[in-house]
Amino acid sequence: MASDRRSFLKNMALGAGVVTAAPLAGCSTTGTKEKEQVAYIRENAERVPKMNFNMCGYAAPKLNTVRVGFVGIGDRGTPAVKRMTHIEGVEVTAICDTRQAAMDGAQKILSEAGLPKAKEFTGSDTAFTELCNSNLVDLVYIATPWEWHVPVAIAAMKGDKHAAVEVSTAKTMDECWEMVEVSEQTKKHCVILENCCYDFFELLTLNMARQGVFGDLVHGEGAYIHDLDYWHFNKPQDDKPGGDGAYDKLWRLHENTRKANVYPTHGLGPICQAMDINRGDRMDYLTAMMSDDFTLANRIKELAPDRPDLQQFVGKQMRGNMDMQMIRTVKGRTIMIQHDISSPRPYSRIHMLSGTKCFAQKWPLQHIAFGHSVADEAKMKELWDKYTPEIVRRVGEMAKQVGGHGGMDFIMDWRLIDCLRNGLPMDMDVYDAAAWSCITPLSEWSIANGSKPINVPDFTRGAWKTNKPVELTLKGGGTTGVRNLAEADSKGQLSVH
Repeated sequence: MASDRRSFLKNMALGAGVVTAAPLAGCSTTGTKEKEQVAYIRENAERVPKMNFNMCGYAAPKLNTVRVGFVGIGDRGTPAVKRMTHIEGVEVTAICDTRQAAMDGAQKILSEAGLPKAKEFTGSDTAFTELCNSNLVDLVYIATPWEWHVPVAIAAMKGDKHAAVEVSTAKTMDECWEMVEVSEQTKKHCVILENCCYDFFELLTLNMARQGVFGDLVHGEGAYIHDLDYWHFNKPQDDKPGGDGAYDKLWRLHENTRKANVYPTHGLGPICQAMDINRGDRMDYLTAMMSDDFTLANRIKELAPDRPDLQQFVGKQMRGNMDMQMIRTVKGRTIMIQHDISSPRPYSRIHMLSGTKCFAQKWPLQHIAFGHSVADEAKMKELWDKYTPEIVRRVGEMAKQVGGHGGMDFIMDWRLIDCLRNGLPMDMDVYDAAAWSCITPLSEWSIANGSKPINVPDFTRGAWKTNKPVELTLKGGGTTGVRNLAEADSKGQLSVH
């Protein structure tokens, strides 16, 4: 599969004439000497290709109906198919996976929603190319294992389709720049599907930042702290319709052999939006640090005698328990990102914003403060009433009914479709996808070099100085409704303004 991917990437690059500073193999560079890896990452961090077209603020032509093709019908793709059945103006016209059982599960979802069967694409790891080149879809929704995210997105944009890509979006600096260049060349959106940007508290604090409640934002903290023992070590589920059949390849565990923050965007995305990163400010440089591994290798050694599939990892270097990145922006703000998926501790994304007038934090407690003491219940209600953004007032109750991490997944999907149907700019564009994802190779370099600082590339090539902040008012949009929720609506459980 890895060799197929390398050949595919090479052919895609040659076909498009994309100029790159190094081969597309990437920064993980298994088997490459450390000095070569260091030089490679630094070279690619500093390359600045000419901008073809500024995709920030770009509004693609309206689509009355958005025809969606799903690539990857696993633990993320399956619920995404279901969410799309609840959004007006959407047709799920194509599905692609290497497992027939997964596609059967998706077809069942469509059937139960009273919707037509989708055309199936399967037979090889690169069957998605036929989907992307077909005339069946307008948007390719990508929920594959991470190594296929960018190859599918590139194929989609070159096939004249918009791409929406699950996180983590890109693994290497090459992939980050390739996404940017192809999106600019084709004028097709490449949207990072960062659902945490649409959680209710994150949207509240984003709107408060827009309204000046924080004063000047000084510091932000975000994280992905999640004990993923189950995800790393559960057994293959190819026979489970809609399950993640890639477990037999243990792709999640393979990703965590890399000494880097391989999953930075959940914590980083909402902070970047609040700080107007790429839209008035940008990340300047970072330094990273990682603890040793105290648990993963031991867990592998414990389970391997009864798990032949795990024996390939015995004695292998695994990521440390905790890694941290400290980032400074051009305007002097600071951001701290944490990542830990192997310690026995409660889930947390932290999401903390600290300004000259206000402080807010979520996980483990949710509170807002305007000084030494946190706001009481009455004050919190006042803040929610005053600063809940229009998008939540419009679809928040619907989102809670449809679900998806408490509703934020539905808000994300609804907003994506509403922007495409109304010809609106995207909340999260290709520059965000690249900037948030490049933390992975940059952290890898810094960790390997004694936490030395390294510059964060300016994927906007200076356009961040004039790009406009993310819009929350739904101006010109908010017209997309929902379907298949008639029963909930009749019970007064949905609120549509």
